[in-house]
Amino acid sequence: MLTLYYARPSVYARLVWLALLEKQLPFELIPVDLSGKQLEPEFLAVNPFGHIPVLVDGDFRVIESLAILDYLEARYPAISLLPTEAVALAKVRMVQMVAFNELLPAVFKLLMHDPASDQVSAEVEYAQLRARTSLAFFETLLADADYFAGEQLTLAEIVAGTIVHKMPDLGVPLTRYPQLSRWSERLLVRPSWQQIELSAEEWSNFRRRMRVMPKIWQRRRQQRMTALTRH
Repeated sequence: MLTLYYARPSVYARLVWLALLEKQLPFELIPVDLSGKQLEPEFLAVNPFGHIPVLVDGDFRVIESLAILDYLEARYPAISLLPTEAVALAKVRMVQMVAFNELLPAVFKLLMHDPASDQVSAEVEYAQLRARTSLAFFETLLADADYFAGEQLTLAEIVAGTIVHKMPDLGVPLTRYPQLSRWSERLLVRPSWQQIELSAEEWSNFRRRMRVMPKIWQRRRQQRMTALTRH
């Protein structure tokens, strides 16, 4: 059976979890405490970089979300989440890469911003711009289709669909992107999305945690340096 090391708040882990559900594969979830447990020897033996998610399939281990998604597609193709037609495939890959390289960095910066603060830094303004640019790109690419690849739910939905619906909570409303908003609403009613979705309390706790994340990252870097020097 497949085993997924994950943490519920992690968007990187939730999208792999979502893919496993959509592909209807049997799997076991192993939660990882991200308060520092991921840098202890037990988990470093699973992933020496101390990151989640990690997928274990028999005696083979895969790290990094996009690599895991590609592995699942190649290894378990019965329910496909990746089109083969050239234009559709290019659209899916563009959505994946824009979500990872543009939208997610913007989301993390917005999560670290205290919404109660009256001051908006240049970094936050730039994050808002990156987010709006990503959403506008998605809106144009989606057009009037049900999914980015047309009628087929794909890895584009798996990756971007775990992020887009949270944008209004981060000060970036979806009112300018009506097609994308309807697309997101359709995804949220799917049983798989409902299973992985954070509760209001989990989301609130995650947002509070992200605001103190710079200090946590500094502590984790020191923990990792200590862990690496032991090997």
